[in-house]
Amino acid sequence: MAEKDEVFSGKTKYTGIWDFKETYRFLYDWFVDKGYSITEKGYTEKIKPNGKEIEIKWEAKKKISDYFRFIIKANWRVLGLTEVEVQKEGAKIKMNKGDVEIKFTAILEKDYEHRWENSPLLKFLRGIYERYIIKSRIEDYEDKLVGEVDEVIAQVKSFLALEGKHS
Repeated sequence: MAEKDEVFSGKTKYTGIWDFKETYRFLYDWFVDKGYSITEKGYTEKIKPNGKEIEIKWEAKKKISDYFRFIIKANWRVLGLTEVEVQKEGAKIKMNKGDVEIKFTAILEKDYEHRWENSPLLKFLRGIYERYIIKSRIEDYEDKLVGEVDEVIAQVKSFLALEGKHS
């Protein structure tokens, strides 16, 4: 079985007026532009008296080498989502109002092709390989992955701040 190490988690929250579809598209495009393939693991939408409640679970994966892969999980939670009309540059446009929280979890996956799984000796050698031979490469990849999650959080925060209006 491939080894998955959670190296970082963080989140961003926003309350106010924002565009759900544009935020969804922005985040999706960010992952694609960075070379990730995205799988939507879940999407639930409930109609509540105070607006829609939406939960989305994404898993984005990017191959780094034959041995390493980055995985970033993005779990969205949207509460009280309603449609509102706002004035933007002299025109009325439809946007959304509500709370959004997106949690990101960064995972460094090692031996995802299961090449070191065929025997107890290979598993033992993998431990030595990781601990002594490629220890600094693992640390470099962990740092790079943390940097990517920091960047996506900052990008989403900036996007929401520019596109949205606090209530």
